[in-house]
Amino acid sequence: MKLLIQPEDGVRALLRAIAGAKHHVEIVIFRFDQREVEAALANAVSRGVAVHALIAHTNRSGEDGLRRLEQRLLASGVTVARTADELVRYHGKFMIVDRRELYLLAFNLTYLDIERSRSFGLITRRPEIVREAGDVFQADVLRHSYESNADDLIVSPVNARHELARFLRGAKRELWIYDPKVSDPEMLSILEKRAAAGVDIRLIGRITKKIPGVSACKLGGMRLHTRTMIRDGRVAFLGSQSLRSIELDARREVGLVFRDRKAIARIRETFLADWKDSEDAAKRAIDEAPAVKVARKVAKVLAKDLPPVAPLLNGFVKEMVGDTHVLFDPEEIESVVKGAVKEAVKEVVSDAIEEAVEVRK
Repeated sequence: MKLLIQPEDGVRALLRAIAGAKHHVEIVIFRFDQREVEAALANAVSRGVAVHALIAHTNRSGEDGLRRLEQRLLASGVTVARTADELVRYHGKFMIVDRRELYLLAFNLTYLDIERSRSFGLITRRPEIVREAGDVFQADVLRHSYESNADDLIVSPVNARHELARFLRGAKRELWIYDPKVSDPEMLSILEKRAAAGVDIRLIGRITKKIPGVSACKLGGMRLHTRTMIRDGRVAFLGSQSLRSIELDARREVGLVFRDRKAIARIRETFLADWKDSEDAAKRAIDEAPAVKVARKVAKVLAKDLPPVAPLLNGFVKEMVGDTHVLFDPEEIESVVKGAVKEAVKEVVSDAIEEAVEVRK
């Protein structure tokens, strides 16, 4: 098993896998703007590889981008299927190469997810997991129902609630979680009980209920786009589903429970580094809060009391040029006015701050 860490690893492993495919590439797409991967899929087709893409029928950004992607892939010879619409969303992300290797991703194939977000992916050749992922792919392509035959492959809404609840209940001393939003009542109840039992629970992300013994903080320095949990330093979950009711019960999400020591150790190291960065960012925010609050109040009052800019600008322009016909570059005027106003405000604010500090002394 191999772990991918974003933003460090990029798409190199996926490009190598597609380039090395001999017979088949099957890929599930929710969001996609990685042209390198798109070109690699087209090249695979030209080598005689059967490439099959299953594309979400919609996402929150709308359907236009997905439909354009469909047309480009079809034009390059990729076989394209669209997911059904009976689930709220098809949000799983994975790729199977030659039915021998599974690339299970918490990130979309987008520049935002890969270059500016914390996320993870797994590469595994476990035969039963690869085969099960293939069954999920085939069921969703044909729009057939899917029944789970491998507990470690976590598929919403089929077995996710049961298996992830079991995963949480199994924590004896430590449970570290990346999750953009934990809100499901059953999962919150389990976390509460585990915390009461003395389990060290840390969450990078957001939790909707304050639970004694559960420490939570926002990821500092980058966007969070992974759903990953480490239990007792020995077992981990990585996938596309948060501990939210809709992602457990009403969407197609795919994840994996695994026990690979090296992969778990690397996730744990990354979590510790992110936790420290997040704590430092939170402390800085607390230190800066009074100054930020004062600045915002001052800016609000200033903006409210500013006179209308257009009449002033028109008057000054007429005063400068009289009745002569002179062409002005609007962008140049905008730039100069912004700079002049900035300097004037800076000078006034600087004097006011000095005066305020002297008064307090």
